[in-house]
Amino acid sequence: MATALTPRTDVAGIYRPAGHLDIATALAPYKGLWDARLAAHLFRRAGFGSSPDEAAHFASMGVHAAVDGLVNFAPTDGLPAPDNLYDPRTTLMQYFQVGMRPGALDDMTKRKIGQEVRQNERQSIISLQRWWLNRMLVTPAPLQEKMALYFHGHFTTAAIQKGVSPVMVYNQNQLFRNNALGNLRELTWQVSIDPGMMIYLDNARSDPQHPNENYARELMELFTLGIGNYSEQDIRESARAWTGWILRPRDGTVQFVPFRHDSGSKTFLGQTGNWAGRDIVDVIFKQPDSAVFFANSLLNFFVYNGPEPQLVDAVAKLIRKNDFNLKPVMSTLLRSKVFYSNRAYRALVKSPVEFTIGTYKALGAKAIDDRAQRALLQMGQILFYPPNVAGWPGGANWLTSQTVIARENFLASIVNSPMMDGVDWMQKMPLKASQAAQQLVATVLHGDASAQSVAQLTDYLNGAGTSALGMLSGENYPERIRGAAYLTMAMPAYQLN
Repeated sequence: MATALTPRTDVAGIYRPAGHLDIATALAPYKGLWDARLAAHLFRRAGFGSSPDEAAHFASMGVHAAVDGLVNFAPTDGLPAPDNLYDPRTTLMQYFQVGMRPGALDDMTKRKIGQEVRQNERQSIISLQRWWLNRMLVTPAPLQEKMALYFHGHFTTAAIQKGVSPVMVYNQNQLFRNNALGNLRELTWQVSIDPGMMIYLDNARSDPQHPNENYARELMELFTLGIGNYSEQDIRESARAWTGWILRPRDGTVQFVPFRHDSGSKTFLGQTGNWAGRDIVDVIFKQPDSAVFFANSLLNFFVYNGPEPQLVDAVAKLIRKNDFNLKPVMSTLLRSKVFYSNRAYRALVKSPVEFTIGTYKALGAKAIDDRAQRALLQMGQILFYPPNVAGWPGGANWLTSQTVIARENFLASIVNSPMMDGVDWMQKMPLKASQAAQQLVATVLHGDASAQSVAQLTDYLNGAGTSALGMLSGENYPERIRGAAYLTMAMPAYQLN
């Protein structure tokens, strides 16, 4: 039976695409035409896009070999580690080693230490952002990074706030990466006792006399069940169960301290016992609503927004069948008929990160430069700084008048940069305007542009509205082709995954 769903805040603003769902075959393996267009679709959704050569390569592999290559992660040992991972304790220890003690510091020294720590933390997070963006660009395991991004927006923690250090941010990021296609139940447990999460949602300050309800609430509301599937009493009982976990300030690790735990009987989601935090997670994942919640979330992120209740139920059944192990679930979704349907194709708005990394990949770039982080700030997605515990709103909310201008400015800066000198496919466009327009649309958008848009691109290359010198020729070839590439990337289809 179909399940009624509460709309998720992280997919608000864009609706289910038009058309009909054949639920009987939706999750069956796709057996239709497989070409570079669909290969590019797969790698936009399960990664961050592909260059024209990569799309052609994946097309030659066949759909199932391509998906197998995604879900069986290639080794990433050769990728670099962050080069500026700052821990505030190093600064504090420097002062303590010269004889200064916290209780003996004057106000001016305290302010100086605080300013030094904050400056170092900000620089470290900026460096960590660049490290992750570069990893997204060059990783041989793109689905691993895409899942890390998905979890970053799902189990949210904000850097620096409340004392969440860059080291904690990095360790949480690694936690998401290490569990990218692992077990959702186990990941939820590990996130629950992650130092960054414990600080961000106040579980590190919870004790039997004053059990903090922040994490207990968000664990169910935003992370595992959704509104309407628990009571206020369940929140209070869960908060009691989470007491006992503390953060050790000397080394930043977490520890369970029995005498700080409320060991009394608790009734949570209809189950009574002397529950601790691990028990709470286990009880949550026994609820049918938990599988439904994650099915809805995964479909919204990877397939299309507003999935039909029947489709959500089918994926929830698949999740329960695999005991919340994600690898077989994602393997099924990424090779399913519904994933390659016309309704799912270009049905999601690219997030700023997807838009930015996808552009670098399309141009064959080997590294991210400064403009990426500046652009992401203007587009509204700053890694490690989600706007609140609900994460980024997403969907059509990514496209406002301000953020669309930011996207266009980013594209303009890219096409007018020296980076374009090394773009192989840019040097191979025909000299005839109509042919160049067709080839640009085929290369950048895989043909996903209207006849009117192609005609306008042809007019631009023909120098419409300019002197005869404005027509595409050997003299102005680089300038005109770059301008046409910008216009192609500014088309509606390029904004969509």
